[in-house]
Amino acid sequence: MSPRRNRPNGGRGAASSGRSAEGDSAGRYGGWQSTESWRGEDWSVRHVAGASAQGKTYRCPGCDQVIHSGVPHVVAWPQHAGVDDRRHWHKACWNAKDRRTTRVQRSRNAPRF
Repeated sequence: MSPRRNRPNGGRGAASSGRSAEGDSAGRYGGWQSTESWRGEDWSVRHVAGASAQGKTYRCPGCDQVIHSGVPHVVAWPQHAGVDDRRHWHKACWNAKDRRTTRVQRSRNAPRF
């Protein structure tokens, strides 16, 4: 007797998980995609797993620090904008975006990038 194969059952797997087809297509990048409202605008938000975030480093607009390769993070962009407006955020920075000031506060000896 051969072992059981765990395969999704056609389209029923996507419907039972509660995600849309758009969110499932982002699953191949190690995350899921959703829509959030922020500052009166709809934003597309993609959660990127650490294993999928290989090769590049990004600068988080929330804390102005580097997001190293292999670190799970969030990619967000306004829905009406194009690919050039995507920004990579730390997950904690994206969740705290409403509690942050508009200007990054640095200490006197902090480097400016």
